[in-house]
Amino acid sequence: MSFFSFIQEIAMDLGTANTIIISDDQIVVDEPSVVALDRRTDKMIAVGAEAKMMYEKTHENIRTIRPLRDGVIADFTACEQMMRGLIKMVHTGRHFFSPSLRMVIGVPSGSTEVELRAVRDSAEHADGRDVYLIFEPMAAALGIGIDVEAPEGNMIVDIGGGSTEIAVISLGGIVSNNSIRVAGDDLTADIQEYMSRQHNVKVSERMAERIKLHVGSALTDLGNEAPDDYIVHGPNRITALPMEVPVCYQEIAHCLDKTVAKIENAVLSALENTPPELYADIVKNGIYLTGGGALLRGLDKRLSDKINIPFHIAEDPLHSVAKGAGIALKNIDKFSFLMR
Repeated sequence: MSFFSFIQEIAMDLGTANTIIISDDQIVVDEPSVVALDRRTDKMIAVGAEAKMMYEKTHENIRTIRPLRDGVIADFTACEQMMRGLIKMVHTGRHFFSPSLRMVIGVPSGSTEVELRAVRDSAEHADGRDVYLIFEPMAAALGIGIDVEAPEGNMIVDIGGGSTEIAVISLGGIVSNNSIRVAGDDLTADIQEYMSRQHNVKVSERMAERIKLHVGSALTDLGNEAPDDYIVHGPNRITALPMEVPVCYQEIAHCLDKTVAKIENAVLSALENTPPELYADIVKNGIYLTGGGALLRGLDKRLSDKINIPFHIAEDPLHSVAKGAGIALKNIDKFSFLMR
């Protein structure tokens, strides 16, 4: 980047769990969406991975916040501070002054006008001059290499941390969509509740997240791909004495069953509202799974068996939306579906 560049272009996937920023076709920031603030002055102490290390470990003068809940901004000031902190990580070149930003940001397709306004305002307060918004399923489709402007139906299921976005895309627009506030965070909460009820052990949100990564599954029979049991350490809920509990993937599959069923039903209801011509295309092309939730073991097989349409996991599901926003950034004049 030159010494005198006036505009810097960045694409951002502002997620409930992680925020990813792309600049010059490179992923330059991939950090947890967490910010740590000083309670007395509201000054930012840490952001991203550093703030996540502090999460659930702070004393009364520090508060760690996840500013996004269910895919939308829950804490406006914290979100603005977090965006500023993460954008600062991008400014690597030396400038006499900070350049103004042109931004493309992914937002949930079920967002209300107020929620879109909140994202736009946060971006503008964090020095964004030209701010464009793109719906996440559309960005995910671009990111996995689908020609979104072709007269052909493609279905994307984007399972993030706070919301699951299901959309049928054709001719550069969303034909039918279903956005539900059920996603990765709900799976984590299910595990927390299950460990407490079944094993009498108290686990933190972060520990439940680790259980999900190690032994999370959507199927009770994974065959050769079965992960080893995971040992959970924590205090007994009643006696407060330390406990060690081995957890296997089958019991986690049972405890996640209801939440995964909600995602299944949402996919079915989106298919119900799809015009027959596009439905035929979807059956032929299959349905694409993106987002962190796509990595849940056995999810593609469970959905394929239930719906009788093949499900494909995107090549890099975690970064699909960010990559798509990066492509949209290069084609701002060409894509009519970007929102100002």
